[in-house]
Amino acid sequence: MGGDVTIFSGLFRRRRAAPAPDRRPLLLAHASQTGLALRLAEQSASALRAGGVEVSLRPLAQLDAAALARAGRALLIVSTHGEGAPPDAARGFARQVMRAPAALAGLETAILALGDSAYPDFCAFGRQLAAWLARSGARPLTPPIEADRASETALAAWQALLERLGAAGGVQLSPAPMLLPWRLVQRDWINRGSPGAALYRLRLTPPAAQAWQAGDLLEVQPRGGHGALRRYSIASIGAEGHAELLVRQLRGPDGRPGLGSFWLTEGLPLRAAIAGRVIANPGFHAPPDGCPLILLGNGSGMAGLRAHLSQRIARGQHRNWLLFGERSRAHDFHGGAEIERWRRTGCLARLDLAFSREAPCQRYVQHALAERERECRAWLRDGACLYVCGGRAGMAPAVHGQLEAWLGAPALEAMAAAGRYRRDIY
Repeated sequence: MGGDVTIFSGLFRRRRAAPAPDRRPLLLAHASQTGLALRLAEQSASALRAGGVEVSLRPLAQLDAAALARAGRALLIVSTHGEGAPPDAARGFARQVMRAPAALAGLETAILALGDSAYPDFCAFGRQLAAWLARSGARPLTPPIEADRASETALAAWQALLERLGAAGGVQLSPAPMLLPWRLVQRDWINRGSPGAALYRLRLTPPAAQAWQAGDLLEVQPRGGHGALRRYSIASIGAEGHAELLVRQLRGPDGRPGLGSFWLTEGLPLRAAIAGRVIANPGFHAPPDGCPLILLGNGSGMAGLRAHLSQRIARGQHRNWLLFGERSRAHDFHGGAEIERWRRTGCLARLDLAFSREAPCQRYVQHALAERERECRAWLRDGACLYVCGGRAGMAPAVHGQLEAWLGAPALEAMAAAGRYRRDIY
């Protein structure tokens, strides 16, 4: 009997010693490029609020060191973009706020760093942020949690932290909706004769009740569930009744055909179903109606540009300017007939094209932009937004460099933080 009492007493003491959730108010900041960090931040905030925690949900771009210090406790969910860079909207925070240690000795923090280990600078921005907070005297509530492609293990660790901070029990963070069947109804090789790799237009019938808007992505599962999911800009809007993709056939360094691109363009039979899901991409959603829009891109980046044009024209927004670059006008002006019709009818206010294999010297979209500095500055003074869609390797940094030379890095960062400079690059 005495032994039983002792055991019971020990259990009772251990239960009483378990710490109660810490439900003090906190700041939840996010820095997102494709929307994943924002989505996880919103879900985290909802779980905390359901548990009775007061949460202020803010973009990192809208904060400074003083705001962090006032918060007392801050959770930060941040992505790394491209080769180790912060998301576009957070570039100003990284350059200005993180350039020197701040006085953050009273701040408690936790970081969920999102990244992809296929890139050499995995979670680089999250690591830089953690190092800056440590130099500034902030105290970590937990070591930084690094999520490789939103891994289940990392998200489970973040969920455990949220519950420790008072979130409602049984939190389930969902980085993406479930995969559903999409049916391939049309496939066309649209650049026959081009010096570039084959490019195909695919049309897919969506599952019931699927909705998307310009800027969103379709994520598909390659044949047999093998390999990483592939993401493609959706070139159409929901009102058109189908999802349209532009898929270029890719080969690896060893010449092997790409698992996803060749399956979609050659291996997948017509009328067959593929597993896919819409990925909301708020970092590339449309500007407010009435805002002039400058669209720049190259190659298959026309998909993201075409969706925005289609959506704006349907809404009666005609102050649109397209600057597009490819190899050959005869073979690579994707959707050219439709674009020329929009220009003739006034739905497209300006059109500038650059075909690199037709000029005496190679001319790209950044050169077309450079030739239109005066007009571009006038549009930006009128409040225009500037969207870029296409290749990360050449076009996007060249366009960024041109804009930075004109406007200066601080002004371009301020545009990105305000949502007036947005990029969907790959």
